Amino acid sequence: MSDEFKAAASQASVDDKSWKLLEKTLLASVQEQRRSRRWGIFFKSLTFLYLVAMLVMFSPLMNGRGVGSSGSHTALIDIRGVIADKEAASADNIIGSLRQAFEDKQTKGIILRINSGGGSPVQAGYVYDEIRRLRGEHPNIKVYAVIADIGASGAYYIASAADQIYADKASLVGSIGVTAATFGFVGTMEKLGVDRRVYTSGEHKAFLDPFQPPKADETAFWQGALDTTHKQFIAVVKQGRGDRLKDKEHPELFSGLVWTGEQALPLGLIDGLGSSSYVAREVIGEKNIVDFTTEESPLDRFSKKLGASVAERLAMSMGLEGPSLR
Repeated sequence: MSDEFKAAASQASVDDKSWKLLEKTLLASVQEQRRSRRWGIFFKSLTFLYLVAMLVMFSPLMNGRGVGSSGSHTALIDIRGVIADKEAASADNIIGSLRQAFEDKQTKGIILRINSGGGSPVQAGYVYDEIRRLRGEHPNIKVYAVIADIGASGAYYIASAADQIYADKASLVGSIGVTAATFGFVGTMEKLGVDRRVYTSGEHKAFLDPFQPPKADETAFWQGALDTTHKQFIAVVKQGRGDRLKDKEHPELFSGLVWTGEQALPLGLIDGLGSSSYVAREVIGEKNIVDFTTEESPLDRFSKKLGASVAERLAMSMGLEGPSLR
């Protein structure tokens, strides 16, 4: 075999290997592109489905909430959980829902469906005042508070602004009182040998500090603040309920005790026994119910799950908070 033939055969073998390598490279590239396209389609589809789900969950037209509802209806507003700023039952959320419900031309009556043990007297006061203001502007639209499991303290504060209050026979109603709880760690610190060093400008600036022993004059001052808030609470209940309170001088009516719905009825704390559907159907006369409750945004819920309010809760647990209607 000539040298030229051997060289040609060797070159052909090299070229064949090169083509096979190129073919494999191109095939791998095509397969990678196909995989990328499939994953791209998958993620685009997932994003689309997520957006559709968000639209279904939060669109007023698709979830039956808010303005623009067709036909005569009873407006429903839920008041659930702690009544406090930044919570679902904040004054901003409740008042926003109330205004939408009153301004809707098809609203025949409004139900405040309450399931709350109370909260901030300030937030409850904002809602109470706004209910009475809106009732004055829209005298033809009645407001009914319906207590589910519990409507106590700040929640009852709000309910007393309604035209009428209903509850189940086993609901817990009342708790017309004020509380402000804290802890005392003085003895614990002494056992641990820890000194508390607080620097303030103002003689009583740190009077709620749980790491220092209470002083008689500061305790008396704080009790006076709670008594003042309690008197305000009693005044708004008397204003809202009026002559329906059977015995305004009842020794335990404003003591902070709670009653069942069955017990609350003869006391005049409620006007009747019944559920939200009962009130809509039998009292308002419009069984079609439209929910006007302001819902938290997904971002708000996500933030709370991440513990965005941990510092606030810690401060509350240590007593660094105002009075509470709970």
